[in-house]
Formats: sequence, structure tokens, C-alpha cells
Amino acid sequence: MKGTIAMFKRIWTLFKARNIEFYRDRSALGWSILFPFLIIAGFSLIFSEDSQKLYKAGVLKADGAAPLPQSEHLLTHPLIQAIELADRNDALTKLRHHRLDMVLSADTGHYWINSDAPKGKILEEILLGGGRTGDGPFTRQMVTGDRIPYVEWLFPGILGMNMMFSALFGVGYVVVRYRKNGVLKRFSVTPVRPWEFLTAQIISRLFVMLATTGIVYGTCTALYGFSCRGSLAALFAVFVVGGMSMISLGLLLAARGSSEELAGGILNLISWPMMFLSGVWFSLEGTTPWVQALSRVFPLTHLIEGARKVMNDGAGFAEVRLEIILLLAMTLACLVAGSLLFQWKND
Repeated sequence: MKGTIAMFKRIWTLFKARNIEFYRDRSALGWSILFPFLIIAGFSLIFSEDSQKLYKAGVLKADGAAPLPQSEHLLTHPLIQAIELADRNDALTKLRHHRLDMVLSADTGHYWINSDAPKGKILEEILLGGGRTGDGPFTRQMVTGDRIPYVEWLFPGILGMNMMFSALFGVGYVVVRYRKNGVLKRFSVTPVRPWEFLTAQIISRLFVMLATTGIVYGTCTALYGFSCRGSLAALFAVFVVGGMSMISLGLLLAARGSSEELAGGILNLISWPMMFLSGVWFSLEGTTPWVQALSRVFPLTHLIEGARKVMNDGAGFAEVRLEIILLLAMTLACLVAGSLLFQWKND
């Protein structure tokens, strides 16, 4: 019993010390809160203009049905990517989420656009030949459900990206610095065990990440009118397990290194591909299969997908259970590997 109490005291002491160190670094604290605001404000300004240039059209085809000849100029246009889809409901969901700019049933002549997306309006004019809607074989259909502005679709990705940088650099880089400065060497002659140290780092960084994410979420919701259509408890769970998975990844990357320069390079090597392949800025719809498969390796992908399901689609725990399970599995794998590889000091 006394040993258990002493263990929790050591973890609590490490937890407090790491939090105090972070809060004293006012520049890091301020940047972790200010950075996502700058991203949201910039994209709100940029995407208020009809200045997008890339087009994706989802094409619904019945088995064996040939597209209408009048749609060929749209489907073969050099600036338009035609993506064949089988399920209409899935296609319309992607349209609402700005992953597609138009959905066209090429054999029936029905098409759908998102009226909040300028790309869809341009594709409609291309399809109809100058915007005529009263004649010809094509008929506009209404998209059911709430339309989601691009900035609101982007918002979960920005929150996830901010958590990623906070986890990787706030844990991985700091642990490497501790090892280089001899802090971990001093811990090696204390009763603190490696897993206790790692547990304290996870709890401390998770506390900081959730606090800053909550501030950003609440402020952006008040300023821009963003809303969470699903369960706030499910959203919180996604952020918790997503944060844990990225913190554990940062600890794994810092398990042995003592060079800050090398650690920074490795963290950038991991974080930037993760950011671009996890759907933070744009959808990977229509990319090659191996790119989409690679994106599933990153925890940020599942964090953002789970958050968007809750915030944009109104999902609850049942709908995001797969993302939660995958993130927990990634957390466990990284923690086990990190604990086995961890060294207080270099040999």
C-alpha cells in the first residue's frame, strides 16, 4: 500500500513540475493558443472569395449504364477529375463535406451541388453550357441535410493539427532535451521508474492539450458560430484518445535520442507528411489508393475523421467507435514500444 502511494506521489510530482515548466514558457503557451486562431482567421478570409481552381465531380453509374452524351464535355474536361461512385448517400455526404464539388448521375441526368461551394456552381455552368436550367437533359436535385461551410469543415482538422504539434514537439523534443541536459540521468538514480516518468509526461501534456483545445474551440465557436452537431462527450473522447496516441508517438520517437537537431528533423519528417496526408486542409478523395492507405497509418487521420463525424455529421459514440478503438490500439503499441526502448541516458 505504501509503495502504491509513493508511486502516485512521484507521478503527481512529475506532472506538476512539467506543467509549471510549460506555463512559465509564455511564448510556447501563447503560440499553442494563437496559432489555430491565425489559421482559422486566414482561411475564413481566403475562402470567402470564389477563388478555388480544383474541381472534383462524383459520377454515379448504374451497372452497365452509359453516361449521357451531353455530360462528356464535363467528364473529360482537363481541369475536372471525374470520380466514379456507387453509393448515392455516400456521394452526397462527401458533397456536403466539400470532398466533392458536384455529384452527377450521368445516366439519369440528375446532379447535385453544394450551394455553399463556389466550385459546384462553376461545374454546373460547365455542365449546362452557360447556366441554362430550363432545357436540356439535366435536372438539379436538392442536397438533403445541413450544408457545411468549408471553414467549419476545416475546423476539426485545425484542432487536430494543433494537438499533433503540441504532442510531438511538446513531449518528444522536450524528452530529448532532458536527456541531453542530464535531467534524465539524475532521474535514473531516484526511485522514479521509466513507466512512471512516461505516464506523468502523458498526463501532463494531455491536460495542457485539452485545456488549450477547449479554449480554441470555445472561442472559435463564439466568434464564427461553429456548432457541434453530435455528442460533446463523444467529441471529448475522440480528442482524449487522439491526444494520447500522438503523445505516445512523440515518446516513442524520443525514447533514445539525445540530439535536439536530429530530434527536430525526425519530428518534422513525421509531422509534415502526417499533416498533409491526414485531411487537415483538403480531402484525399480521388487520390491513388496507396496514398489513401498510407494516410490510415497516421493517428491524426483517425482523430480528424472522428472529430468531423461528431462536429459535422452529428455522430455519437456508436459512429466513432472504430476511430476510438484504432487510436487506443496505436496508443498502446507506441507506449509498449517506447517503454521497451526508453533509456535515461545514452550508453
